[in-house]
This record gives sequence, C-alpha cells and structure tokens, in this order.
Amino acid sequence: MKIGKEYINSAIDKIETLCHIPSPSGFTRKAEAYLLDQLLEMGFSPYQTNKHSVVVELGGEGKPLVLAAHVDTLGAMVRALKSNGRLRITKIGGFPEAFIEAENCIIHTRKGKEYSGTFQLINPAVHVNREAGTAKRNDSTIEVVVDEKVNSIDDLKKLNIRAGDFISFDARTIVTENGFIKSRHLDDKASAGILLTFAELVKDKVIELKRKVYLVFTTYEEVGHGGSAGLPEGIVEMISVDMGAVGDDLTTDEFTVSICAKDSNGPYDYEVTSELIDIAEKEKLNFAVDIYPYYGSDAGASINAGYDIKHGLIGPGVFASHGYERTHKEGLENTLNLLIGYLNK
Repeated sequence: MKIGKEYINSAIDKIETLCHIPSPSGFTRKAEAYLLDQLLEMGFSPYQTNKHSVVVELGGEGKPLVLAAHVDTLGAMVRALKSNGRLRITKIGGFPEAFIEAENCIIHTRKGKEYSGTFQLINPAVHVNREAGTAKRNDSTIEVVVDEKVNSIDDLKKLNIRAGDFISFDARTIVTENGFIKSRHLDDKASAGILLTFAELVKDKVIELKRKVYLVFTTYEEVGHGGSAGLPEGIVEMISVDMGAVGDDLTTDEFTVSICAKDSNGPYDYEVTSELIDIAEKEKLNFAVDIYPYYGSDAGASINAGYDIKHGLIGPGVFASHGYERTHKEGLENTLNLLIGYLNK
C-alpha cells in the first residue's frame, strides 16, 4: 500500500523537532520526554526502562516483534578546563574531529546552565598560522571556545563549567522545497521520526497489525549498548530501523530504503533479510541491499547481549554519516512502506 503525503510530512515535522533537541548519548532526557508526549497523545501507554529506553506496545497478537530506533546522538563532553579559558573535549561516539571544526555547540552544565560555544582548531587564523590547513585534528588540537568573557580555569569554574559536562552540536536542520532533509543527527532521528509516524498510522487505523508489535527507542546506541537490555519479554524478532550507509561500492542513496545484509558484527538473520527483500520487490519499492563494513546496530547489541531473537536492519539512505548528513523524503516513504509491508505479510 502507499501512504498519504500527510504522513510523510508528519514524519518530516517529527524529525525536525527531534533534531533540534540536544541528546548526546547519556544526555537524552528531553528527547525521551518528547517521545513519551507524542505516544501518549496518540493514546498509547509508553513506559521507560532503567536505561531510559522508551518502549510502547502498538497492538497485534502473536510472534512479538520489536522495531527499534535510537534518539541518542554523537556529541562530546568536557574533558578538562584549560588555563586560557578554553575547553578540551572528549568525543561521544565515532567521528573525526574535522567533522565538528568551526561548528557551534552548547555546553550543558550539571547545574542546568547552558552556554554557547564553537569548536575551533587551536590558533585557527590563517593570517598568523601557516599550518592551520595541514595541522592534525584531534582532541589535543580541537578545543571549544566559550562565548563568555573567560580567560582562565577560575573564570570557567565561576560559570559552573566542569569536566564531565555534556556538549551538543548545532543540528543546522534544513528541509528543502524538493524534499531533501539536511541535518546533523539524522542518524538516527530520521528513523525515530519514521517509527513515531508508524505509530500514528496504527492509531489512525490506516494499517492493521498482523502480529504483536513494540516500538523501542534506545538511548545508548552510539556508544554500543543501546539494545543490550530492557527489551519486552517474549519477543522473537527485532528490526533496527536505523540509517542506510551511503558511499564506496554500496548501492544505497538518499532515495532508497536500505536493507543491510551484514555489518561489522556479521550477517543479519537470513529469513528476516530475505523476507524484507521479497516484500520490497513485491511492493516495487526503491530499495538496496548492502554490506555496511564499519557499522553496528541496536539489533546487533541485543544479539551480543544474549537475546535469542531473529534480527534485521533497514533504514533510509543517509549521506555523509556522522557528519552533516542528508536524506530525502522518498527514502522516508520507502522505509515506511517496507515496514507496513513487513507487518502485513
């Protein structure tokens, strides 16, 4: 079946909202609150695990299945206060420091204060530093310049900034008239928006579930253990709805739904992956089957934690992953239609 344009627009709205909510791994409470509010407004009864995953049963009977997305993102923390009033950082998640250079950020203190800042190369002015273009970018050469009059460690302490404070990136979310969505954190807020829209389709009785379905939104995927605990009892299958990797010899692009056959943890379940491919072909979706060489998912974390479940991985194609990312509304639509087809089989 093909869903109405209003649901794709709803997904884009949810994605925009999520992208603007700071939620580096370990600092996701505002994103969790948004998910809970959305699901409660739809008439569902979500709950949270000890690790703060948001879980909701959508309905259906038999062969319980989890559809999982994550709302935690890349980010940073304050590693140390520097004598010049700058901040040394430690990364949350895997990305090269060059991907955040000259980006705006927010420092979130443990006292609830927020300060704006910018990631900069040490001595960044090309007029005084001939090595500015060739210097290595790492945690000793990239620092945060705080937008306050601070010139010492004592100045930073007066602002209650300390080691262990979280730092979030400016998402810079843009939706173009021709359907591109450009933003940081489309991994995995694009698919979190898709799953919220899937719940909306169930609420509106646009689709009927032929098996029991749970949604699980995890909060520690970017650091490897999001799906390792707290899954509903009795589930037999889990599909991570994450992002499709774009690049090298992969065939995924921003307009497709990508079906991952294998990532860095090994192959996904043969039957689940084959059924996803068969449904994509039957529904004449724009899809790709690919191998993600440097990738892990919540489904993989669940398998590694010992859950005896079948597992799969799909998602809209996302260009420039872990940087300033891009997808397209057609990728969202193809992903939603594959989920609908899979749950109606």
